[in-house]
Amino acid sequence: MRETVTASELDLALVNALQLRPRAAWSELAPVLGVTAGTLARRWERLTGSGLAWIYAAPGREFSRSRCTAFVLIRCSPGARSRLAGRVSEFQEAATIEVTGPGSADLLLDVLTPDLPSLSRFLTEKLDRLPGITSVSCLFATSLYVEGSRWRLRSLDPAQLTALHSSASAVREPLRTVELDPVDRSLLRHLVRDGRLGWAELAQLSDTSPATVRRRLRRLTDSGVLTFRCDIAAPLAGRPVPVSFLAQVPARDIATVHRTLAAFPDCRLVAGVTGPANVFATLWVHDIGDIQRRETALCARLPTLTVTDRIVGLHTVKRMGHLLDHDGSRTGTQPISPW
Repeated sequence: MRETVTASELDLALVNALQLRPRAAWSELAPVLGVTAGTLARRWERLTGSGLAWIYAAPGREFSRSRCTAFVLIRCSPGARSRLAGRVSEFQEAATIEVTGPGSADLLLDVLTPDLPSLSRFLTEKLDRLPGITSVSCLFATSLYVEGSRWRLRSLDPAQLTALHSSASAVREPLRTVELDPVDRSLLRHLVRDGRLGWAELAQLSDTSPATVRRRLRRLTDSGVLTFRCDIAAPLAGRPVPVSFLAQVPARDIATVHRTLAAFPDCRLVAGVTGPANVFATLWVHDIGDIQRRETALCARLPTLTVTDRIVGLHTVKRMGHLLDHDGSRTGTQPISPW
């Protein structure tokens, strides 16, 4: 039986630090957090063992430029939703699966594929063959302005944030297309499960040297192929309510919408999409009442914006390949492989 862990202020600060520096050595974080490296290692082991926090590799900035992202809305026949959520979670193309409240969808999927033909095969050869699905709508992401790795717990003080940002400062290189070879794909396969695997362990798993692993990971991160995320269970995040807005806005105002939404601390994702609505945004709000308040604030700042749909998440079944229980804690992995 899994140990029940109550997160302390140090645990929350550690998670926030790892959101900024997911692969930082414990010895680097120890002076910032005011404890020993051994203490941080033990705390992290408890958090990961209880499913409250985890680190993994996810598609980076380059993905939305050269590959395919879509948001798929599924309607189900009565009584089929839970069964279908479990079945769809087995597909590696379905990176995130949300069981939603009554409305335009029963399931909301974030789908990641290497190209458009792969997405087409997922829709026609996998989803279409599942009994219980009554309709499928697909919104293609044309631009990804904000994604989940930018969301922060906000548990560090300004001095700690400054120390972490200064030690991580680097010039962001222009995006470039990288051809992946078997070593790259092996590294990605292992890192989507555990993003804090060490150099020696990764070298052994990929049948190469630690020096090669360092070079390859630097190349993959600098080129925007991958990024590292520290994700958390709902109890650590304050049990937020996920809500996704679909909205219409004149094309000339898209950049303003992006900047305005990105300024909301609870914003997780902003994308330009195809279809009657051209903006898709996901927020983690405090409660159901917050949905209306956020929409009112958003429309007040953006007079040309019209919200056309609100999709409320009831239970996240899978998030970026990691399976979650009804409490929002990680229970396992169904790895994604969108590269």
